[in-house]
Amino acid sequence: MNRDDAAEQRFRALHAATYTDLLRFVKRRIPDDDADDVVSAAFLIAWRRLGELPGDARPWLFGIARNILANQARSRLRRGAVDVRMVADLSTVEADRSPGVETRIDLVRAWWQLSAADREVLALVAFDGLTDVQAAAVLGCRRATFRMRLNRARHRLRAALEPATEPTSPLKTWSEA
Repeated sequence: MNRDDAAEQRFRALHAATYTDLLRFVKRRIPDDDADDVVSAAFLIAWRRLGELPGDARPWLFGIARNILANQARSRLRRGAVDVRMVADLSTVEADRSPGVETRIDLVRAWWQLSAADREVLALVAFDGLTDVQAAAVLGCRRATFRMRLNRARHRLRAALEPATEPTSPLKTWSEA
């Protein structure tokens, strides 16, 4: 097998091993219609830099895709474009009565109360299945920094999931006095 064949085989193996995870990673961040373009661009960069790929290329590819998304976001901001994702008309949707729906609704509500940075840190571990070392590589930070961010994000998510309680004051209100 010549050198070009070996490079092609390495790239094909990388593509087969990471395509699905990378596509899922990107689809959670942008509309499905644009996700394939970002993934293709990430693999194009991987092909061009095949000799530079680290041993564990999965977090490296996630980092490349993340940078592509950031560049696209900056371009949109420069052009003044506004992204609007359309949602279904909720008046026509039938209520979901399946078990656990309230818990899922609470989780969704809590998730969107978190900052984008907290959601990303949690998603890298929970949805993308990355280790803390891999996720730190995606974000371009040290493992200890990532662990601290992850712990803080988990704490904030737990706090957001707690039911809202009315503050009770030991002081009497004016009307009680």
